[in-house]
Amino acid sequence: MMRILKGLIKLILFLIPLAVMAAGAGMLWVSRSQAPVDGAMQIAGLAGEVTITRDRNGVPHIKARTRADVAAGLGFAHAQERLWQMEISRMAGQGRLSELFGEATVGSDIWLRTMGIYEAAEASLRVMDADTMAMLDGYARGVNAWMERTPQVFSARLPPEYLILGVKPEPWIAAHTLTAIKMMSISLAENLGEEALRLGFSRMGLSEAEIQDLLPYLDADIPPPMPDLTRLLGLDTTPLGEDPTTADASDVFAEDAFAGDVFAEDAFAAIDGMLATGASNNWVLSGARTASGLPVLANDPHLGLSAPSVWYLAHLEVTHEFDEPRHLIGPSLPGTPYVLLGRGNDIAWGFTNTATDAQDVFVERINPDNPDEYLTPTGWTQFGQAEEIIRVRGGENTVFTRRWTRHGPVFPAGYKKFDKLLPDNTVAALQWVALAHDDTTAMAGTRLFDMRTVDDFQAGFEAFLTPMQSMVVADTTGNIGFVAAGRVPLRDPANRLMGRAPAPGWNAIYDWRGYVPYKDLPRQTNPESGLIATANTKIVGPDYPVHLTFDWESSDRQNRIEALIDSAEGKHSAATSRQMQADVFSPVFARLKPRMLKALDRAVLSQSDLALVEQISAWDAGMARDRMEPLLFVAWVRQTMIKTFEDDLGMLFRDWFKIRSKVVERLLDGTTARNWCDDKATEAEESCEAIVTEAFAAAISDLTARYGEDASKWRWGQAHYAKGKHSPFGEVAALRRFFNVEVESGGGPFTLDRGRTQIQDDDDPYANTNAASYRGIFDMADLDRATYIQTTGQSGNLFSGHYSDFAPLWADVNSIEIPATDVSDPEGVWALSPGS
Repeated sequence: MMRILKGLIKLILFLIPLAVMAAGAGMLWVSRSQAPVDGAMQIAGLAGEVTITRDRNGVPHIKARTRADVAAGLGFAHAQERLWQMEISRMAGQGRLSELFGEATVGSDIWLRTMGIYEAAEASLRVMDADTMAMLDGYARGVNAWMERTPQVFSARLPPEYLILGVKPEPWIAAHTLTAIKMMSISLAENLGEEALRLGFSRMGLSEAEIQDLLPYLDADIPPPMPDLTRLLGLDTTPLGEDPTTADASDVFAEDAFAGDVFAEDAFAAIDGMLATGASNNWVLSGARTASGLPVLANDPHLGLSAPSVWYLAHLEVTHEFDEPRHLIGPSLPGTPYVLLGRGNDIAWGFTNTATDAQDVFVERINPDNPDEYLTPTGWTQFGQAEEIIRVRGGENTVFTRRWTRHGPVFPAGYKKFDKLLPDNTVAALQWVALAHDDTTAMAGTRLFDMRTVDDFQAGFEAFLTPMQSMVVADTTGNIGFVAAGRVPLRDPANRLMGRAPAPGWNAIYDWRGYVPYKDLPRQTNPESGLIATANTKIVGPDYPVHLTFDWESSDRQNRIEALIDSAEGKHSAATSRQMQADVFSPVFARLKPRMLKALDRAVLSQSDLALVEQISAWDAGMARDRMEPLLFVAWVRQTMIKTFEDDLGMLFRDWFKIRSKVVERLLDGTTARNWCDDKATEAEESCEAIVTEAFAAAISDLTARYGEDASKWRWGQAHYAKGKHSPFGEVAALRRFFNVEVESGGGPFTLDRGRTQIQDDDDPYANTNAASYRGIFDMADLDRATYIQTTGQSGNLFSGHYSDFAPLWADVNSIEIPATDVSDPEGVWALSPGS
C-alpha cells in the first residue's frame, strides 16, 4: 500500500509541473495572437507601397500613394488590433449574433434581421461612387490579408475571443463596412422610445397634460395639441393588467396570427441598450475670441462605453493622389476605412447627434379576412414577407417570418409592448432614414481627404444621410461654420402628430412627403458672435420652417458651454477648452437641490441623517469623483422618482425611468397636472414632502447596503466607475476583470464631462455607461499640437500593453498629440507591398 501511495505522489509531482507548463504554454500561444510590432507582407491588389508606423501610444501612421491603398493599410491595422470588435459589428448588423453566442441573443437577432440592415447595406453599394468603392474594396483587402496570413511561430492566428468561443471569421467584404456605418445609426437613433411611451401613456388613459408632465417639451417649443390616440388608433380602454415584469419570461415565443412574431419583451433588452446611446458637445470659436488669432474647435461625442473603445485613433496620409500629400488624423471606426472626426491639412471638425426625428412608427391594420394583408389609403395590400432562419450556437435553429409594409419593417409584436398597447388585429411598422437602400453616407468619408475650407466641408457632406449630425468646422484661413447634415423627413402640415406618437398607417396624411433639400438644412458660417456650439438641444430658432423634432435634450449643457465661454477672462485657447471638457458642475442638480431640501421634513430624521443633509446643503453641485455628495444626491433623486411614479406607470415605468430633471422640478414646484406623489395603493393622499423624506431614508439605506455604513467612505467615483464593457465577456463573472476596462470617473448625466447612469438597473444603477467616447481639441494656428484621446487603448487584444493604457488619461481628461510629421521613435513598422 505504501508503495502504491509513493507511486501516486511521484505521479502527481510529475503531472502538476507538466500541467502548469502546458497551461503556461497555452497562455503564451494565445498571448502571441497580438500582432508583431514589425513585419512585412505582400498583398495582391495594392497599387504601391504602404507603411504602417506605430508611435509609442500604439497609434498607426499609415502612408500610401492612394486613398484605396491607405484604406488597405487601415483595414490591415484594424484587423491586427480590433478584429473581434469588427466581428461583433458585422454579425449584429446581419442579425447573426446567435451563431456566436447562442440562445441569449436570439431576440436581438430577430429584431436586427427584421430591420433589414444588411439588406439595406448591400443595396447601398449600388449608389457608391468609384472613389468610395475603391476605398471599400481596399479596406477589405487589408482586413483579409491579415486574417488569412500564416501566423508567426507558436502563436494563435486569431484574437482570444475567437479561441474561447471556437469560431472563425468569414472574409470581409464591402457590404460589411456599410453595415458597420449603419450600426452607428442604430446607436444614435432617437424618438422611437418616446413614441412608444406616448402610445403607452395614452393606452393607460392619461390626459395630454399628464403625458406632458412625464415627457415635457422644451420651453422654446409650442407643439400643436396631440390628437386623441384612443380615437385615432382605436385603442382599447380596459385596464392593462398586471405588470409583466413579474411574469415568467422564459417562454420567448407565443402564437397568434403571425406565428413566431410575438416575443417576450426581455428578449429585446439588448436592443434597447443599443438604441439612443449618444449625446455630445462641440464648439468652435473664431480667431477674434482666441489667443492664437485663429479658430479653436473642441468635440467630445458621448456614446456607450465599451472595451475596446468604439474609436481607434489613426493618422492617414495619401501622398500622390492629390496636388500635395493629404492627411487625416483622428478617431476611425473599426470596420470602416474612415477618420470620422478630427482634422485634415486645412480643416478640423466635430460632430454631435442632432437627434432629429428620422423615424416614425405606423400602426398597420390587418385584414380580418386575410392576415397576409394590411390596410392602405387605397385599400388592402399584401405584406412583404420572407422566412428567416436564425442559426443558434449549441441549439436548434429559430425560424420566423419577417414582414414589412410600404412604410418599413414590422416590429416583433413583443417589442416595446406593442402587443399589449395596440388594438387587436394591428401591428407596428417603422419608417426610418437609416434603413434607406440609397445611403451615400460613406461617400462623405471619402471626400474628407480633399476638403480644404469650411465651404468645402459644408458642400461635401451633402452625401451624409444618417444619422443626422450637428457638425462644427474650422479652417486654417480663419473661417468657422456649422451644418446639420442628414436626411430629414418632410411631413404634411395636416399631420398634427408630427412624429410624436404612432400614426395610423391607413391614413395618407401621416405619410412622409419626401425629404428636406440639403440646401435648406440648418447651417451657419462666421456668425457675428464668433461662437458656434451644439449639445443635442434645439439648434434652430422659431422661424426655421422645417420640423426637426419635439424631443430635444434639455438645453443645460448648451447653456453651460456658452456661459463658460462668455464669462471667461481673456482670450480662449486649447487649454480653456480642455477645462470646459473637464467641467463637472451640474446646473440641473444646482436647481434641484434647493427644491429637494425644501421638501424634506427634517423633523423626522435622525441626527446622522441630518448630518448628511447638511453636507448636501453645503455641496456645490459638482460631480467630482472623490466626493460623497453626488452619490447621495443621485440616489435620493432616484428613490424619489421610484416612489413617486412607479405605482402610476406600472409596466411602463422602467422604459420611462431615467433622471428627468424637468419632470422632478415641476413635480416639486407643484405645477403638474395631478398629484403624482399620491400613492395609489393607500387611501390617504400622500404629499411630495412625505415622498421626498421617505426617499432620503431609502437612499441612505440603499447606499449603506452597497458601500457600507460609514458614509464618509462613500465616493462618487467608486460607484460611478466608467464601465467599458466587453462583448460578450464583460458580464461573465470569471472573465469580467480581465476583459472590461473600468476606471473611476466624475461627471454626471447633465455635466459637460458627461457620465450617464442607468438608474433603472437595480444591480448597478450608478455606473457610468455613456460618456465622452473621444475628446479632441484643435487650435487652427498649430494643428500638429491638436490633442486626442479615446476611452481604453488602441488594442482590442487584452494581452496588449495598449489594451487599457488610455483609460487613466481619459479619466483625468488628459490627451495625446498625433502630429502629421514622421514618427521619430516608432514602436514598430509594417511594410506592405503589392503581390500577386
